[in-house]
Amino acid sequence: MPINTAALATLATQPVAALGHWPTPLEPTPRLRDALRLTQTLLVKRDDAIPFGFGGNKVRKLRYVLPVLQRDGVDTIITCGGVQSNHARAVAAAAAAFGMQCHIIANGSPPTILTGNGLLCELLGATREFVASREERVPGMERAAERLRRAGRRPAIVPLGASTPLGALGFVDAIGELLRQGCTPNVIVHASSSGGTSAGILAGVALHGLSTRVIGISADDPPAALHAQVSSIVRGLESLLEVTDGSLLRAIRPEFDDSFVGEAYAVPTPASIEAQRAAARSDALFVDHTYTAKALAGLAAYCRDGRISRNATVLFWHTGGQPALFA
Repeated sequence: MPINTAALATLATQPVAALGHWPTPLEPTPRLRDALRLTQTLLVKRDDAIPFGFGGNKVRKLRYVLPVLQRDGVDTIITCGGVQSNHARAVAAAAAAFGMQCHIIANGSPPTILTGNGLLCELLGATREFVASREERVPGMERAAERLRRAGRRPAIVPLGASTPLGALGFVDAIGELLRQGCTPNVIVHASSSGGTSAGILAGVALHGLSTRVIGISADDPPAALHAQVSSIVRGLESLLEVTDGSLLRAIRPEFDDSFVGEAYAVPTPASIEAQRAAARSDALFVDHTYTAKALAGLAAYCRDGRISRNATVLFWHTGGQPALFA
């Protein structure tokens, strides 16, 4: 797909909230490459270093979500996630910074001691209610919204991961940021879960006319589910960016791999432990076992076994998650 200047011009007109400082660092990591026994050139895009709300990829998405909530007069953001949700923590931080309340529907049992993201959500003034399963989160958010509306509030639901077309604009923009930093990698590897980050990166690559390969290492869902979610978000991006001929959806080339999940979501694997220790000991770079350590383990495996060319320039997009290390 050739560069779509019209769509990128439309992107530039979208309102953006002042969350953090940009661009995020782009760092060559030869010591990490050597620690992982790779031959490729390895760089890391440091969204973990965003200085707002402990950073992470969700902040990029919320930059595009918050202005719409403000325009609509929202006073309470309702969202969901696990007990240690990075997304819930980022939403709670954004809500606090913009004078809104935050209410979180969390699946799991109420902790006896607040740690990690749960502690940060409490410090930020968010309220939480707990449901037994992931399947109960969406109905829980809808009930909370109705309850708040009856009480005279103006709530809005921000779905899991802010993985909506509006949120994905943050990563369409991020590809332009990467290019302005002088980096056009052969391959981008990132952690994938709710699909918004993947959709934005894939759309950004396509709209900028790049041939960069994008690999999402799943934290939980199978590739078929991620393909469906990403396709839905990209169709929404076409509408937001006024791509009326379906060319953006046809141009994306998603790759997803769920073989690094291991025993279960958020449970470390031998490969994720190796990757986590290598990153910390070579570059003082911290990755969490739920998302980024498994993604880095996937990158290492692809590089070692030839699924990524020995001479490629590979970008690891660090999507954050360090507070989970203290849970």
